Amino acid sequence: METVNVYNPHVSVDCVVFGFDGEKLKVLLIERNIDEPGEQYNDKKLPGSIIYENENLDEAASRVLGELTGLKNIYLSQFKSFGDPKRTSNPRDIYWLENTTKMKIGRIVTVGYVALIKINRKIKLEEDNKTVQWYDVRDIDNINLAFDHNEIIHAALEHIRHTLKVEPHLMFELLPRKFTMSQLRILYDVIHQTHSDVRNFQKKMMQLHQLVMLDEVEKNVPHRAARLYKFDRKKL
Repeated sequence: METVNVYNPHVSVDCVVFGFDGEKLKVLLIERNIDEPGEQYNDKKLPGSIIYENENLDEAASRVLGELTGLKNIYLSQFKSFGDPKRTSNPRDIYWLENTTKMKIGRIVTVGYVALIKINRKIKLEEDNKTVQWYDVRDIDNINLAFDHNEIIHAALEHIRHTLKVEPHLMFELLPRKFTMSQLRILYDVIHQTHSDVRNFQKKMMQLHQLVMLDEVEKNVPHRAARLYKFDRKKL
């Protein structure tokens, strides 16, 4: 007998997925098209949706991210809930949500999840009319976002900045398997909004016993090839 999933219209999950392209910290957003009577509207949103009545929050976050982006087996960490009554005050947001779920929607509390992934992870859309792209986090304030997703992204950034002070090894989730010290420094500075001294930064990073210097250098680069490093998870 086929299981019928019933929505819980009062709780949703939103996933903030960060990636690093070697120069910029980026966030994954979905293009949203709204066909209101007599008007077409386009903006961006985080991968998110209201949850099913019979699933817990972690299950919902993994399901929603997989359905909307094709990303599977991603570690998602719950970081904050957002319940301002005004977060669903935009009629366009309510129209889109009610049209999508075929339900009457009122106030919604959303639970934010954050993930750090390698930006080359393959994104596969199940619906041809959807577009998922990476956007520079520095441009977020200039992008028209649904609901309070601007606030959620900024809160996620603050969360990972705090978390990386306690668990700096999580930063390596954003880097390729082999990387240069310059890539690591750029990533660190982008996240923490700072400008590190090259020599002092290298000394600081080499204190991490999981960071391994390889007997390899970059290949096929137009500049002097830099030394490569890797992060040894076995030493955690």
